[in-house]
Amino acid sequence: MSEAARAVLERLVVDVPDFPEPGIVFKDITPLLSDPSGFAAVVEAMAAAGRDADGNVVVDKVVGMEARGFILAAPVALALGVGFVPVRKAGRLPRPTHAASYALEYGEATLEVHQDAISAGQRVLLVDDVLATGGTVRATVGLVERCGGTAVAAAMLMELSFLPGREAIGDLPLTSLMVV
Repeated sequence: MSEAARAVLERLVVDVPDFPEPGIVFKDITPLLSDPSGFAAVVEAMAAAGRDADGNVVVDKVVGMEARGFILAAPVALALGVGFVPVRKAGRLPRPTHAASYALEYGEATLEVHQDAISAGQRVLLVDDVLATGGTVRATVGLVERCGGTAVAAAMLMELSFLPGREAIGDLPLTSLMVV
């Protein structure tokens, strides 16, 4: 991981205590997004997860999970020269979809992807802002597989080390730019 990207995150991700509820420390990435050189450094560091040791692109698509994952995944896809695929909350995509439901701390959520968004055999990089319990990543891997693709790696802006996300995603290679 790029030391430049780590320094950018330490400087531009702002802790907001007691948001959205008491006891939660929200990681606000909007200062990062408004800093073009910092944002570019982070995008390049995340895009490295879609390249081999020689710098060759090894993915065909980048999937971003709703909602902050979209902000990161779209420029990562552009940096790699591959397509971007949004994974949305249920009911937000207009054409036939595959759906995957997963448990949350206080209930259940469902994610969807267009059935034709990923072709059989395509290699996919998953991008999101935070790895917490791993439920979103696991559900998204399932959606990629239902389309016929293969999730080859995941890149996260931040990983919450006090939650079981890393264990929950199994052997999927993971790049985390910041571990908290």
